Amino acid sequence: MGPSRRALLQGAGTLLGTVPLRASAAEGTAGGTVSPIMAKLSAYMGAAGDRALPDAVVETAKHHILDTFAAMVSGSGLLPAKAAYGFAASYGGSGDATLVASKATADPLVAALVNGMLAHSDETDDSNEFSQSHPGAPIVPAALAAAEKFGIDGTRFLRAVTLGYDVGPRVTLSFDAIPFRNTSHKSTHAIAGAFGAAAAAACAAGLDAQQMRWVLDYAAQQSSGIGAWTRDTQHIEKSFVFAGMPARSGLTAALMVKAGCTGIDDIFSGPDNYFLAYAPDARLDALTAELGERYEIARTNIKKWTVGSPIQAPLDALSNILQRRSVDAEAIESVTVRVAHTEARVVDNRDMPDICLQHMVAIMLLDGTASFQAAHDRNRMADPTVLRMRAKVRLIPSDALERLEPARAAIVEIALNDGTVLSDKVLAVRGTADNPMPRAEVVAKCRDLMAPVLGADRTSRLIDAVLAIETVGTMRDVAGLLRLS
Repeated sequence: MGPSRRALLQGAGTLLGTVPLRASAAEGTAGGTVSPIMAKLSAYMGAAGDRALPDAVVETAKHHILDTFAAMVSGSGLLPAKAAYGFAASYGGSGDATLVASKATADPLVAALVNGMLAHSDETDDSNEFSQSHPGAPIVPAALAAAEKFGIDGTRFLRAVTLGYDVGPRVTLSFDAIPFRNTSHKSTHAIAGAFGAAAAAACAAGLDAQQMRWVLDYAAQQSSGIGAWTRDTQHIEKSFVFAGMPARSGLTAALMVKAGCTGIDDIFSGPDNYFLAYAPDARLDALTAELGERYEIARTNIKKWTVGSPIQAPLDALSNILQRRSVDAEAIESVTVRVAHTEARVVDNRDMPDICLQHMVAIMLLDGTASFQAAHDRNRMADPTVLRMRAKVRLIPSDALERLEPARAAIVEIALNDGTVLSDKVLAVRGTADNPMPRAEVVAKCRDLMAPVLGADRTSRLIDAVLAIETVGTMRDVAGLLRLS
């Protein structure tokens, strides 16, 4: 029997071999060799700020930036955001970085942490099912804080954000994200977020290929987060693990290297490397697979409904049924919802309204839709009318739908008292690459989320600025629109 992959990775050069380091514009070098994988990845990262993107990717990136801004703004009134604001106030630091939906400012690291928590205060932010991550919530806040610090323009900001999506999710993709999530007890969301935020902030800071290697090193050293977030009942810890912590950690990596810190030239290969610590059987070539051809931002979902990702398909199916036929709540005998086993575990009778499948199904059947306000109204979880409807909802984990993972799918059946059965099957959730939301639908969602906080006029100006981000001379102007007057 030949040597194991683990044994090969433990060698000085890795399974894929090594190449000499090229000369760097950065002052000083840690020396050594890098693998072809690291050489390709870091070169791609170092050139990202000056590399034009395809028009379709630019349009998609605008949607995700706007959607993440809307998640921050709409999340600003929720419990996790209040905790984050409280932390910033008690921290006592100073700085000019924007705290979204606030009059206060902070130093960049605190701003990244707070704005990340705002972005995932809710379940409104985007998600990448393949990597099991929520990329926008950590990447956009880290990139925004770096953009304000370095005064970059809108084009570079958009490219930095897109790079973050390309790098972060590829790390957990290389792990085979779903089995890794299920067996390692680690948080794929925090891991992908940290690397994505680091890449985006480093691009905003204008770092070269050598410096990008060190940024990846510092991101790897801060890679953390464990699966215990599923036990959080207030979403505060979850918003920190998914977004606040990785946004801060990624920005830290970029700022340290920008300030002159050096590190290991290839943290992904050699003795005691990152993959030995986290995923010895990882597919390292996934880190650079189709770079510049397959953009992860284009494979990342924008949520139509402001609820947990596993509830998107059931609500889509319910909405389809209700569009075809009006259903009197009193005429419903039972509702059966089938989703994958891994999805059911996340949303089965949870304590939080926007992550409880049975509750949100009941809400849509009673209201005809699932609004942001309804998804965050804890009091309705005790409403007798809602509870009576919720008691009719049965969640069944499905072997067949489990085999479709990571795609999120659902089958919903409504049995009426007269024996009629209404059903719908969703295999392509609205907002995914297979069923995308057009610009108008994304804008409508974001306007609804932001206008109650920022006001109609400021919201319109922010939307217009993001949609014309190529014309923005400095992202400080856009950040100003995210503040309260």
